[in-house]
Amino acid sequence: MTTYDDRASLTDLTSTVERVRSSVEGVIEGKPEVVRLSLTVLLAEGHLLIEDVPGVGKTMLAKALARSIDCSVRRIQFTPDLLPSDITGVSIWDQQRKEFEFKPGAIFSQIVIGDEINRASPKTQSALLESLEERQVTIDGTTYELPTPFMVVATQNPVEMEGTYPLPEAQRDRFMARVSVGYPSPEAELQMLDVHGGVSPLEDMQPVAHAHEIVKLIEAVRGVHVAETVRRYAVDLVGATRSHPDLRLGASPRATLHLLRAARATAALSGREYALPDDIQSLAVAILAHRLLPTAQAQLNRRTPEQVVQEILQRTPVPQAPQAQSGFGSAHTAPAYPQQPPRRLG
Repeated sequence: MTTYDDRASLTDLTSTVERVRSSVEGVIEGKPEVVRLSLTVLLAEGHLLIEDVPGVGKTMLAKALARSIDCSVRRIQFTPDLLPSDITGVSIWDQQRKEFEFKPGAIFSQIVIGDEINRASPKTQSALLESLEERQVTIDGTTYELPTPFMVVATQNPVEMEGTYPLPEAQRDRFMARVSVGYPSPEAELQMLDVHGGVSPLEDMQPVAHAHEIVKLIEAVRGVHVAETVRRYAVDLVGATRSHPDLRLGASPRATLHLLRAARATAALSGREYALPDDIQSLAVAILAHRLLPTAQAQLNRRTPEQVVQEILQRTPVPQAPQAQSGFGSAHTAPAYPQQPPRRLG
């Protein structure tokens, strides 16, 4: 693995991400926190689930992120008649060579947009399970590696809407984060009418980063240091979901891993080579809530998983910054976690 000087890598990361962020925010008006979370998931090697009512820009966000990066992009419109082979590919008999030839499906792209993923049947949805977790596809006993970087950005309508199939727990757990775009503010909606009223802003979008740059930044994010106290804090938060009385299904160990990876990416986006408890706190709802199942009593009381995560955040003790000794024997608070972070990323 290539190594980089940490400060140079963080400078490259912030400048590249700033270009992508500005490009996407030119399309998605008034939602900077949603755009930032999308970039965090990309650098943390995760997948993003965008859930909201129709017409608020779910697909627009996914397309804007894909078009901002010069890489292979495929869009899959999930419908009830979509087959698993349409996603993964199929082996076809070649009459001339007298052998089967594999025809890759739409999943063999660096960024895959799954539009309205919960309108496909559970059988078709399950075709994504291996690719989301292992970044590979197995067809007829042969395993094919997926390209790097690889990210699935899936959109779904609320499951109460007609013609939708709720995603199973195993598939929701493979998405690093879930985000809701939400309705824009009146000012942002008015600006949207001025900017988008004539033509779609996607038509003029040009890539502002290359795939090899994203790969380099992902390697740099992997080297962000996470102190033991911060790791334990993440474990305590996730563990609290497994014993909470309002939940019948808590978060999995995969959720802890996703929380750690996303914290590294958030720290890097902030220009730090080390993660803080604040990074964990800012990501907890987006990464944990969609994995939790409330009890029947909690549903009757209108308790949402998001509310439960917020309660756990308030109850779980936050680790304190380590103490360092000065030359005169008095203690003072160290500026960050840890006091001397590693000097190289990658």
